Parts: sequence; C-alpha cells; structure tokens
Amino acid sequence: MTDKLRLGLIGASVSGTWSARAHLPALQASSDVELTAVCTTRADSAEAARRAWGARLAFDDWRKMVGSPEIDAVAVVVRVPSHYAPAKAALEAGKHVYCEWPLGRTTAEAAELAALAKANGLVTAVGLQARVNPALMHMRELVETGFVGEVMAVHVSLLREGVLSRPSHRTWQRDAVLGANTLTIATGHTVDAMRFVTGDFQRLSAVVATQARQWLDTGTNSLLDVTSPDNVLLSGRLVGGAVASVHVGAIPFAGSGYRMEIYGRDGTLVAAGKDSPQLSEVFLHGAKGNNTLAPIPVPQRFTVAAPGTPPGEAFNVGQMYRLFARAIRHGDGTQPNFDTAVELHRLVDAITRASDQGRETTFC
Repeated sequence: MTDKLRLGLIGASVSGTWSARAHLPALQASSDVELTAVCTTRADSAEAARRAWGARLAFDDWRKMVGSPEIDAVAVVVRVPSHYAPAKAALEAGKHVYCEWPLGRTTAEAAELAALAKANGLVTAVGLQARVNPALMHMRELVETGFVGEVMAVHVSLLREGVLSRPSHRTWQRDAVLGANTLTIATGHTVDAMRFVTGDFQRLSAVVATQARQWLDTGTNSLLDVTSPDNVLLSGRLVGGAVASVHVGAIPFAGSGYRMEIYGRDGTLVAAGKDSPQLSEVFLHGAKGNNTLAPIPVPQRFTVAAPGTPPGEAFNVGQMYRLFARAIRHGDGTQPNFDTAVELHRLVDAITRASDQGRETTFC
C-alpha cells in the first residue's frame, strides 16, 4: 500500500449528486486518502469526473474498477438499490469498502455483506455520518461521564419540508420497495444518532405513515402515486430504562429542523440544527443542576477531518474517511461499519413490524 489509501469511487459525478456535494470535496481535502479512480455508467461522464476531481483513472464499469490492482479500497456512492452488487464484488476482490447507508435494500443483503467482509478480514465503513459529528461525539461522552446523571427521558425530532413534489430524477424514491425513503434514510440516520448517544431501544411502538399519497413530478408536471412513508413516530423504552420518543417527518413547508433532547436526574443536554446531524452542524446546550440551558463548546479533539475539509455535507464524510483510513492502516478506527449497519437494518425492521402489527415490539 502506498502512503495514501488508494480509493476508487463508484457513483462519481461533476455536480449535483451526493458524491459531488460530500464525498468528492472531502476526498480532495484528505491527507489520508487518494482519489485514484472514479466510476460512472458512461465513459464520457467518467472522464469528465476524473478531470473535475483530479483522479488518475476513469471507469465506466465498476466490475473492472473493483478488480484493479491500482486501488486498495472502494466507496459505493450510488442509489440504494444498487449498493449490494458492487459492494459484494469489491469485498470478493479483497478491497476495503465504504458504502453509503442503507447498506442494502434489505437486512438480508446487509447481513450477507457484513459476513463477507468479516470472512475476508476487510475493513468496512457505512455512511452513518451522524456518529462522527463532533457535537454528537461530545454529547455521547458527556452522557457517559455523568453530565445528566441517570438518563430518564429522550425526545428526538427531525421535520423537513418538501414532500409534495420531486424533480424527475428523484421520483424513484416514491417506491417503498427500493429502500430509499423517510423510514430507511431520514429515520434510520436520526434513530442511529440517538442510539449512538443514549443507547438502543429495548422495546418500541411505531406509526409508519404515508400522509402524501401522490407527488408532483416537476419535470413532467404529472402526479405520481407514492408508497414510501413520509412520517414515522416511535415511542418506547431504551435499554437503560429511559423513555424515548422520535418523530421524523417530511412535511410540505417550514420544517423545524433537528433536535435531540436528553433529560437526566442531574441535568439536560440538547443538540439542535437546521438539518440532520449527518448532513449539517449541530450545536450543543446543557443545564446541570439548574433550569437554564447554556452553550457547550465542542473540544477540538473531536475534529479529525483534514484541514481544509469543506463545512456542511462534506465535513462528516471527511471525518469518516480519516477514521476509515486509520482502521485500515492501524486497526484502531472507530467508524460505523457494516455490523453497525446490520443492527440498524434490524431496528428499521422492528419499527415496520411494530407499525404493521399495531403493538409494542421487543428489539433487544
């Protein structure tokens, strides 16, 4: 292996996509990872991405890229239904893999990939970037070291605007079977951030609802039927005994953003931001032994992304790449991996089951 981890990214583009907004800018700033190769579905777009982002190699077939001796690791940054096949091929080729969340369309796909990585002794990372948000890393440490004392209640909300219309290239998300919707993505990220900080659900009740049953395709000006959920409500008890509630919704206008509130016997912690903590900066406030919330600064030691990593969507991805490279080189990475993804897939299954059956479900 060369001084830098040599990475091939599947799903590169020049602009507009998640890879162009987050992964590729983070890689440009990285001191640990070299963007060696990019892959798209067409030779011309692959070459354009190669030139735009400074990669050495361009591929229009991920099967060829994952087999290249020029790369050590693969990033899978494509639509959810297409995660499984390239991730599996990369693992079979002996490459370390960073795949975006959800890891697969189903828990079975995710479990198979996790088992394959373990059998081949490979390092994995999954794009649950809220776990590397510095504010939430500090929040977790504060809970563990007793800032709030015994955790008694937790409330989390993420309310976004914009469920009633979609541009044509995003209307595929209306189909729940394809695995990219408010339950799997927004709720998955939001609940995972909570379980990272406070611990997991032990039992839960859920409502998974599709409130807007049609979307306007703004490209064709036509209405499309929707099966994907847009509102998810959870309530239950955490493993440590606290009661917890979560509401994640994609609503038409003026969403209130993100908020996680932790109430303990000795104090309170609140993390809040304009969007989910895997995407944007959140700010901490706390009260200990009184009823006045005050800002809590986040220590610099929780920032591991390379200097020059852009703020916003790219920042936490940069955090992930640093930890991914560290795990490959030294075995001490703390990034969420494929096993983390399987646990979260199983929780999403439990949420679906609780909603479908209309009764409380035991999770762990």
